Amino acid sequence: MLEASNNSELPEIPAKRYFTIGEVSLLCGVKPHVLRYWEQEFPQLKPLKRRGNRRYYQRHDVIMIRQIRSLLYEQGFTIGGARQKMSGTEAKSDVSHSIDLIQQMRRELEEVLVALKA
Repeated sequence: MLEASNNSELPEIPAKRYFTIGEVSLLCGVKPHVLRYWEQEFPQLKPLKRRGNRRYYQRHDVIMIRQIRSLLYEQGFTIGGARQKMSGTEAKSDVSHSIDLIQQMRRELEEVLVALKA
């Protein structure tokens, strides 16, 4: 099991559309029952539920779970404090900042691809 301070050592998130609760558990270093509990405590965390109430998480859910994990395990927030921080404007600005970084990396990778094809 990962230590609480090892959030940066979590595995890279694969390029998939949907993840099962077991996969998310491994990617985020928390047990499945903790993920189900966090769904109740954090209203923004809503995985898709399909046949037999199976949960399917998307990439943004995994990123959000990692943020929640960091707030609780590394920064020492309580559930209530983490919920308040996640619902505040800081969480929204973090997501928009992440989106900007991803778009910038994509542009740079496309430029490298063009240079390699030339």
